[in-house]
Amino acid sequence: MKDKPSEWVSISDLMAGVMAVVMLLLVVSVVQSSAQRYLQKAEDSKGRVAQEKASMLVVEQMRQAFAKQGVDELISIDTKNLKITLREGVFARGSACISSEVAEALNQVQPQIADYIIRIPKAQIVIEGHTDNKPVANAVTDKKRFCAVYDDNLTLSAARAREARKLILGQLNPSMTRRIVVGGYGDSHPLKGVDPSDGRNRRIEIRFKFAEEGT
Repeated sequence: MKDKPSEWVSISDLMAGVMAVVMLLLVVSVVQSSAQRYLQKAEDSKGRVAQEKASMLVVEQMRQAFAKQGVDELISIDTKNLKITLREGVFARGSACISSEVAEALNQVQPQIADYIIRIPKAQIVIEGHTDNKPVANAVTDKKRFCAVYDDNLTLSAARAREARKLILGQLNPSMTRRIVVGGYGDSHPLKGVDPSDGRNRRIEIRFKFAEEGT
C-alpha cells in the first residue's frame, strides 16, 4: 500500500514559499529605500552647490554696489562662510538709521536678492545685529531721529538688523520675505580677539544659508 503524502509537508512547503516571497519583498523595499535616500542626497548636494554659487554671485554684486557708492571700506566679505559684515560706521552710535550711502548700496541689490530668493527654493538670508557692551543709559523714544525705539542693546541690535532687511526686501511677496529673517544679539557675540567694549563690535552680519526642510 502506497504511503499518502502528508498534508503537513504541503503546508510546510507553502509556508516556505510565503516566507521566500516576504523576504524578497523586504529586500526590494530596502533596496528601494536606499536608492531613494541616495537620490535625495544627490539632489540635496546639487541644490547646495547651486545655492553656494548663487550666494557668491550676490555677495560679489553687493561688494560692487558698495564700491560704486564709495563705502566699500564699510563692508567685509567672508566668502568661505558666505557672510557679509556691515562694519561700524554704517550707522551712528546709538542709532539704528543706516547711512544714506549704505542704504543706496543695499537698495541697488534688491533685484539680485529677489532673483536669488526666487530661484533657490531653500535659500535663506539671516541678518544679525550686534553691539558693543556699553549699556544704554536712557531709553530712546524718538523713532524719527533714531529709526527705532529701544531701551537696551538687544533691541537696538535687532532694530539695526531690521533696517537692513527693509532695504533689501524690494517687491518680494510675503511668502518670499519670510526667508529673510533678522536676529538681535546685543553684546553677546563680540568679534573674536576684540574687546567687548570696542566699537568694532557694532555691526550687521548678513549670512546666506541653505534652509533645512520645514523652515
